[in-house]
Amino acid sequence: MPRPQRLTRRFPARMTEAGYRRLRKFAEEAGLDEGEALSFLFENFDSVTHRDNLMHRLDLHLAMLAKRGDTGA
Repeated sequence: MPRPQRLTRRFPARMTEAGYRRLRKFAEEAGLDEGEALSFLFENFDSVTHRDNLMHRLDLHLAMLAKRGDTGA
């Protein structure tokens, strides 16, 4: 049985309410806490995303942020 992974980093992150609700739902379904769920998603990023869909959705998101004048910084 593999050893549990230790979470070693904490970082402040801004998330939309919708994004955080989806993260919590995913974490609950997977039996993880939110930090473990984020670690899983980023460690397996290429295999859990569809590159073309990701880039299209990113373009839409960036356009929405530009309309709001919010650069995320």
